[in-house]
Amino acid sequence: MNAEDEKILQPKIASREVTTHILKAFGLHMSKKLGQNFLIDAGIVQGIVDAAEIEPGEKILEIGPGIGTLTQGLAEAGAMVTAVELDKKLPAVLAETLKGYDNVRIVPGDILKVDIPALMGEGPYKVAANLPYYITTPILMALLERHLPITRMVTMVQKEVAERMVAKPGSKTYGALSVAVQYYTDPEIVLDVPPRSFLPAPEVDSVVIVCKVRETPSVAVKDEKRFFRVVKAAFGQRRKTLSNALKGGGFPKEQVRDAMERAGIDPTRRGETLSLAEFGRLADAFAEE
Repeated sequence: MNAEDEKILQPKIASREVTTHILKAFGLHMSKKLGQNFLIDAGIVQGIVDAAEIEPGEKILEIGPGIGTLTQGLAEAGAMVTAVELDKKLPAVLAETLKGYDNVRIVPGDILKVDIPALMGEGPYKVAANLPYYITTPILMALLERHLPITRMVTMVQKEVAERMVAKPGSKTYGALSVAVQYYTDPEIVLDVPPRSFLPAPEVDSVVIVCKVRETPSVAVKDEKRFFRVVKAAFGQRRKTLSNALKGGGFPKEQVRDAMERAGIDPTRRGETLSLAEFGRLADAFAEE
């Protein structure tokens, strides 16, 4: 049997029966520590693949392939998949579940520690992931802050986190994560994923969110580190006025007063009312000493 025949006969991993069979065959147990919930809904896998808008031969960085459920869908769409897996038991499993797919490369390792530029090479690529919820934000921010040549990120995340990512100024869910994600990308929730789509079913709702990475950030700022320092301080004490929150975040009283005056921002406002443009103006005002 050649590789093409194997691919045609390969069962869809995204089903309760096949997933259960794989787990039993390899003696696998879901790791709570690694936040493992296996996707068993083929329709959701296809939805993620469709959201990725894959062109044949396009490079995809997948984070946490698990037993290969989403990887299989990405590979069948023609992507050249590089999948980074933290669980040391799973690369051997993936070698079997994805047998016959010569467009998949499995890399054991921690996505927060691997050398992504060396791994992915030059040129643009996309990211696809069913992220463990406990580490969603650190992974997303690590990818975005490095200004990697990523054009599109399609990720499964906890619904509550996604709502924070797309939140607008003035809403209860608007915060530092909202500003950071919208600074680097144009995010959009595209698919609801009910708990029954997983084995075991999690206690929270999930969604698929697409983040189209901007060629340049949504706001031009003089110093990106200062911008995020201001944002972090502004949301550090939500009940306080922006002026007091900034002081509490380590900015000297006189600098805060002068910067807010130069930026034309009322010091009695709260951080959650500021737009990205206003945060940018305020951060730049701190540089005008």
